[in-house]
Amino acid sequence: MDVPYVDLAAGYRGLKEEIDEAVLSVLASGAYVLGGNLAAFEDEFASWVGTSHAVGVGSGTDALYLTLKALAIGAGDEVITVSHTAVNTALSISKAGATPVFIDIEADTYCLDPAGLEAALSEKTKAVIPVHLYGHPVNMDPVLDFAEKHGLFVVEDCAQAHGAAFNGRSVGTMGVAGCFSFYPTKNLGACGDGGAVTTDDSDLAARIRSLSNCGQGSERYRNIYRGEVSRLDELQAAILRVKLKVLDHATERRRQVADYYRKNLNGVLNLPVEKGWARHVYHLYVIRSPQRGELQAFLARCGVQTLVHYPVPAHLQPAYADAAAASLPVTGQAVHEILSIPIFPEISEAQLQAVVLALREFVAQT
Repeated sequence: MDVPYVDLAAGYRGLKEEIDEAVLSVLASGAYVLGGNLAAFEDEFASWVGTSHAVGVGSGTDALYLTLKALAIGAGDEVITVSHTAVNTALSISKAGATPVFIDIEADTYCLDPAGLEAALSEKTKAVIPVHLYGHPVNMDPVLDFAEKHGLFVVEDCAQAHGAAFNGRSVGTMGVAGCFSFYPTKNLGACGDGGAVTTDDSDLAARIRSLSNCGQGSERYRNIYRGEVSRLDELQAAILRVKLKVLDHATERRRQVADYYRKNLNGVLNLPVEKGWARHVYHLYVIRSPQRGELQAFLARCGVQTLVHYPVPAHLQPAYADAAAASLPVTGQAVHEILSIPIFPEISEAQLQAVVLALREFVAQT
């Protein structure tokens, strides 16, 4: 049996009638940018996350970048984050003109290790971006304590963690802002690019909204800032409104799939953890093996698609060669062993059984 890594078309088929109706309604309206669907989605998403404001933007990367820009973080400033993440996290920092400072991750959650924060601090540090990676939240209390102690902003990268929580507190509600991606593969995915910033700071929300729309203020054609063009369009907002209504159900299905893997693979492979203080939403299900290459090839022969998130950490990317000397031993080992196996709400029981059977067969042969 062939098992795709993800099946976005299956997700569409499950909501086809509602999505088609929403899209056709937008097309018929003639309002394609900054219309009623965006305003409604922003309200609905803010309420779902638990913040006063949400600002729709063009991508998750722009959500981070525009937040940094709105906080006046730029040239000469430093932002602490992890190297083990999509390079977009670092890209948002450098796009703002600041310098990313990479620290290591925890070996079990793959998220930022707060123990590395103090050593990364300098007089240039202005913010910390904790990345809630794979759907597991960062251990936020020490991050928030560190930031408060040193007068730093905390900007949460929630691109992979819609609905995740730390000690009952939703990601995107703990820092000055939370930055979400709606890339199609995300737990809440559009049919194209999209992102949003959540915050309880009204002034910050207003600045981000202005910056995303050319720097224009409430008065048309009057520009307050040298802004960008980064708007969540009406089609994507309408689609996201449909998907948001079923997101909690989809998340529970992801957790059920993760539980199935855990029950059938515990003691067989190195599996993801869920800390006692965490609610994991399993954007990805990342196993670990020192024989990753052989395992991935074996699974491919069995028809099971897999991916590696991420094979090259940001500090070793050519674009960030100036940070290549950083010593990140946990990151360095993890990137050679991690492997993402299929997890999506529409995966069938037969497909799950095929994945487990293939993994067990590989382990039995090695």
